[in-house]
Amino acid sequence: MSGYGRFAYFYDALTKNVDYPARVDRILGFFRKYGITDGILLDAACGTGSMAELFCAAGFEVVGADASEEMLGEALNKKYESGSDILYLNQDIRSLDLFGSIRCAVCCLDSLNHLPTAQDLFRAIHSVGFFMEKDGIFVFDVNTEFKHKTVLADNTFVYDLDEIYCVWQNSYDCEAKRTDIRLDLFIPGDDGLYEREEEAFSEYVYSDAVIRECAERANFRVEEVCGEEADPVREDEQRVYYICRKLRDQ
Repeated sequence: MSGYGRFAYFYDALTKNVDYPARVDRILGFFRKYGITDGILLDAACGTGSMAELFCAAGFEVVGADASEEMLGEALNKKYESGSDILYLNQDIRSLDLFGSIRCAVCCLDSLNHLPTAQDLFRAIHSVGFFMEKDGIFVFDVNTEFKHKTVLADNTFVYDLDEIYCVWQNSYDCEAKRTDIRLDLFIPGDDGLYEREEEAFSEYVYSDAVIRECAERANFRVEEVCGEEADPVREDEQRVYYICRKLRDQ
């Protein structure tokens, strides 16, 4: 969960297919179901701030945290353009150091899949819970094993955009349950030539049992697990949401 270099600058262009308003509406529905409609919301691993802006517009006091300075730079650009009152912190989700308590939290777009071990996953959930009020709600999503094995797998994706040409290559290790991802970025210059850069990172599969164990150890109760768009969770679900309630103070 380190910096993404120049990839952060093109992240929004490469994720134009993500329906951020729909995702935020779904999460707000989870919050309303458990009685949360306002208060301080932590957007952990907030990336370029697209969802943080929408949560802010929905009436929450938003704190965005991310380990990548480059991602936060893009988030700050959005903040200056919108005039939103979002506090951004350059912090890793596994070692948060917030200024006070939070009412609720989110960690979206498979950010937790980037953590390399179950202990890292526990540390992340525990770190969020350390600052959360009793009965607060933490909503996070993860990519499923089905997605890693059948969608990401050993496939290659090509993005041919005005801003960038990107070749996205995946390699899935069944035994390690890890997808290694390499991005070859070709960035057009004013002279008509392309500059090539490479980014590499990995995603890891975590079973429902491991996720529940980590949540319980961190003083959360998993209230429900939901599909990306509808319920119940299907066998071919690519992403699932965990809705967790903080049981007691740390």
